[in-house]
Amino acid sequence: MRIALDAMGGDTGPEPIIEGALAALRENRNFEIILLGPDEFLRQHLATLGMDGAIASRLHVEHAPETITMHETPVEAVRRKKNSTIMVGFELVRVGSADALVSAGHSGATLASAVKKLGRLKGISRPGIAGMFPTLKQPVMIMDLGANVDCRPQHLLQFAIMAASCISKILQMANPRVGLLSIGEEAGKGNALVKEAHELLAASNLNFIGNVEGRDVYQGNVDVIVCDGFIGNISLKVSEGLADAAMQMLRAEILKSFRAKIGYLLIRNAFKNFRKRVDYAEYGGAPLLGINGTGIVSHGKSNATAIKNAVVVAANMVEKRVNDAIVEALAKWEQSEPVEADG
Repeated sequence: MRIALDAMGGDTGPEPIIEGALAALRENRNFEIILLGPDEFLRQHLATLGMDGAIASRLHVEHAPETITMHETPVEAVRRKKNSTIMVGFELVRVGSADALVSAGHSGATLASAVKKLGRLKGISRPGIAGMFPTLKQPVMIMDLGANVDCRPQHLLQFAIMAASCISKILQMANPRVGLLSIGEEAGKGNALVKEAHELLAASNLNFIGNVEGRDVYQGNVDVIVCDGFIGNISLKVSEGLADAAMQMLRAEILKSFRAKIGYLLIRNAFKNFRKRVDYAEYGGAPLLGINGTGIVSHGKSNATAIKNAVVVAANMVEKRVNDAIVEALAKWEQSEPVEADG
């Protein structure tokens, strides 16, 4: 198996991405990695690392001279930059030279490139981004996290089908519980989109438990939560900000007194474990579900640990044939009206 990795997409340069690639190769012998970026630049950088032969033989470079920046419009950038790391990576997936692409670059451009190069899975109107959130129990998958800010009810139903299929394979979970993010548990609560989506989900063959509120996200009593990309992206950014602020607040309180510092020494392992549970790096990246291939979107600030875990997520999705599970689930779902394909 070969995983294409965008070496130029991160906010902090290629160093943590290459470090993460090497970490993934050291821990797992079941795949190879193709680094995407300017050929000479990457080869010069790799030459300074002193890799052993076994690792070096499984790390390849594919020339991709262009990079799509965060300030560019996705569709326009994809149209103009045909030799960007993301476009070259998905072309490798399309022709079978790579099995998946991982990128910490422009998420919108990554999705646009995937749709242009690979197309959608049969029956899917809009692919989306699904991500894992920590809870008091096992992680919950939330979809969509920002790919589709304006949605129709049938899109939320498809998000639910895709996310339920994905998490059932990745976590080996039978009949995952699906919830619809709303402002109240009652079926009549929410805007028009949520109310109509509730009806579709209730009539589906999914294990739909009804509406869930924001306070329920971290309780662990639901396995999949669906929402439009506008709400999902806000939820993601609030969660990241809260986790970071909580750690800073705790640190500030500990530094206020000698007693607190002594207490920290006694429970510092607990703090380390807590930080690990809420660290996005431990979850690697967010799968692009609904594309006819495998793509992972990683955080722009991804460190080496996050990249390593994103590569592992990509490999797991390929090995466990997540897309086949989605297609099978869609085939079982009998929709009363045909899905309208979006441009």
